[in-house]
Order: sequence, then C-alpha cells, then structure tokens
Amino acid sequence: MFIQFKQLISIAMKRVCFIAVFVYAFVFQNQLFSQQFNYIDKTPTDIAYLRNNKVQKPLVKVVYGRPQKSNNSVFGDQVPYGKIWRTGANEATEIKFYSDVMFGNKVVEAGTYVLHTIPGEKEWTIILNSNNDTWGISFYDESKDVVRIKVPAKKARELEIFSIVFEQKIKKTYMVLAWDTTRVNIPLETGKQLSVKI
Repeated sequence: MFIQFKQLISIAMKRVCFIAVFVYAFVFQNQLFSQQFNYIDKTPTDIAYLRNNKVQKPLVKVVYGRPQKSNNSVFGDQVPYGKIWRTGANEATEIKFYSDVMFGNKVVEAGTYVLHTIPGEKEWTIILNSNNDTWGISFYDESKDVVRIKVPAKKARELEIFSIVFEQKIKKTYMVLAWDTTRVNIPLETGKQLSVKI
C-alpha cells in the first residue's frame, strides 16, 4: 500500500512538472515571437522643408517634436527664459542643409546639425551644434557649437502647438519658430541669395 501511494505521488509530481514545463515553454515562446510595439507618442514628430518647388530637392529640412501648450504662458514658464532649450520635444531638433547656407550672418557648410535655442523675453540665442543624434539637451556640448546668433522675438496670435515653418519673401528667407504668442524669425540665405554674397 505504501509503494502504491509512493507511485501515485511520483506520477502526480511528473504531471505537475510536465504542466509547468509546458506553461513555461508556451509563455516563453509567446515572448520570443511576439512583436513589441511602442505606444503612440503624445508629442508628435514633424518635418518642415524649405523648397523652391515640389519637383526639386529641398534646400533645408528640419525634424522636430511638437509639444503642446500646457501652462498659461509658454516662454518664461513652461520653457524658462535664459536656459538652453531643445527647441521642440523629445529628441534634439535636427536641421539639414543640402548646400552651404548663410545662417543669420554666418556661412554654414552643408550638413546636419542640432538646433538649440536660449529663449529670452525680447531676444533669443540660436545655436547650431554638431553633436547629432542626441536626446533633448542631455548631451549638449558647447565646444561643438558651430554657430551662435541672436535674433529678436516678437508677438503674434496665439498658437497652441510648437511649429517651425519657412517663410520666403522676394529677397529674404526666414525659418520661423512659433509657439504661444511668440515668433522668432531666423534669417537664411541659400542658393542664388548666398552666391551673390560669396
């Protein structure tokens, strides 16, 4: 009788082990072959292009995150004055020049740069930095600044979501940073505009 009881326990233990191994294998297999997709980011990424027309390649491309207004006022509150800002959200804003450009009053070679800013109430510092593929301002290195220029800030109608656009006039081109009631126009010269200067 004792031997039968021992055999029953042995059989039960084997079944429990078999079930445990089966369950573990099933779970592990699901984890191994299942796809892991990220949730949609609350702050979308956008691209702004400067083009002469839709057929030709762009002259400038900016890839940036578009945060939304969450406080009564953005600059001086949500984004502090006098501190370096990623100029958007999430990854550092990147700007690609397809040929040499005049950025403010400085000639910048074709290439990809990170765009940082230091907002001020009346004037902003605009920074192009060569330390690409970084998160926000976490890896900002001032020694890699390519250009620093200052531009005035002006008031305009309220805008809920941070936006970057290009504005072309007859002899001038601007990259416009816009959010809340603040507008910052960064002068750019490309192509023929630049060749005349050089």
